[in-house]
Amino acid sequence: MGFELRGGWGVKVNETIEAMRDQWKSMSSMAGMFLMTIFLGITIQPVWDEDEVRAFGAEGTTQTGYIFLELALIGIFTFVIIWLARKNLEIIIKGFIMFSLYFSLMYVVAPYVALILMLTTIGTTTNVFLITFILNFILMATLWKYPEWYIVNLVGILVGSGVITMIGISFVPILIIIFMTFAAIYDHWAVNGSKHMLELADTMIDLKLPILLVAPKDKGYTFLEEKGDVMKGKIQQPSQEDWNDPKTRPVKVEKGGRDALFMGLGDVIFPGMLVISTITFLPETGAVVGSLPLSSEFGWIHLDPLLVGLGTLLGGLVGYLGLMTQVAKGKPQAGLPLLNGGSILGYFITGLIVYGPSDLIQQISLF
Repeated sequence: MGFELRGGWGVKVNETIEAMRDQWKSMSSMAGMFLMTIFLGITIQPVWDEDEVRAFGAEGTTQTGYIFLELALIGIFTFVIIWLARKNLEIIIKGFIMFSLYFSLMYVVAPYVALILMLTTIGTTTNVFLITFILNFILMATLWKYPEWYIVNLVGILVGSGVITMIGISFVPILIIIFMTFAAIYDHWAVNGSKHMLELADTMIDLKLPILLVAPKDKGYTFLEEKGDVMKGKIQQPSQEDWNDPKTRPVKVEKGGRDALFMGLGDVIFPGMLVISTITFLPETGAVVGSLPLSSEFGWIHLDPLLVGLGTLLGGLVGYLGLMTQVAKGKPQAGLPLLNGGSILGYFITGLIVYGPSDLIQQISLF
C-alpha cells in the first residue's frame, strides 16, 4: 500500500529526506573533514600539553575572564572584517588572515616534521623550524595563487586542528562549555537576527580564504568561479496552492550555493576544542594509548579521557546530522547551536559513564 504525504509536516519531512539524499556525498565529505580536523588535533595534543604553551599559562586554565576576552575578540574581529569589506579594503583582510593562517600552521606542521626528522640524522630544532617554514610558505603561496577548493580545505583542516589544540589545552572543559554556550547564542543571533555572519561568510568566499570548508556536490565544481553571494540565497517557500497543483509542486527558488556545501571553520573548532580540553584536563586514568602517531615521542594519552573525548565528538556528529537536515533545504543555518549542543551532551553523557559527576565540573574563578 502506498501513501502520498501532502502539505504540512509530511511534505516538509519528505522534502528534507529527498534533499539530503541528493546531497549525501557532499554532506559525507563535510563530515569527513569535520572528523579529520579533530582527529589531527588529538594527535598533536601530546606535543603542546605543557603549561608554558597554554594561552594564559597554568593559572588561566580555570579563569572565566579569559573566556569573555576571547568572545570579545571574536566580536571585534567580525566587526573589523565586515567594516574593511564594506570599504573595499579586501587586500588588507586577505593579507592579515593569510599572515595569521601562516603562523597557525606552525602548530600542526612542526610536530610532524619533527617526528619525521627524528628518524634521520638531521633532526635538530633548527632544521625542524626551517623545513616547517618552507612547507608553510609553499602552502600559503599555493593558496594565494590557486585557491581551489581542495587547497582551501587542506589549509583549513590543518589550521583548524592547530587552533582547536591551542585553545583546548588552554581551558578546562567547563570553561570551554561556557565559551561554546555564549558562542552558540551569538551565532544564532548573527545568522538569524542581524545576519552579519552571512555577510562575513560571503566575504571569505569571495576572497577564497580557508575560514570555511567546501564540499562540492558535483565533480566539475570549481571554487575559483564562486562569487561572494552564496549565503544571500534564500528559499522561496511554496504556497498551499502550489502544493495542490501537481504542475508546480514543489516550487523552490535558490540563489547561489547550489554546487557546493559550505561550513565555517568555527563550526569545527568549537566542538573540537572541547574534545581536546577533555583529553587534556580530565583525570589521567585508564590504559595508556600509545598508538597515536605522536604519543610515543612527545607524550601519552590515557584511555578514559580519550573515551570521553570521543563521546564528545560523537555528540558533535549527532548535532551535525541535525544541522544537515536544515542545510539540505538550501537556507543558511547557524551551526553552533546544534554542533555545540550535541558536543556538550556527548561530554556529559560519556563523562558520567566513565568518571561520574564529580570530575566533569571543574573549579573555576572569574579572575
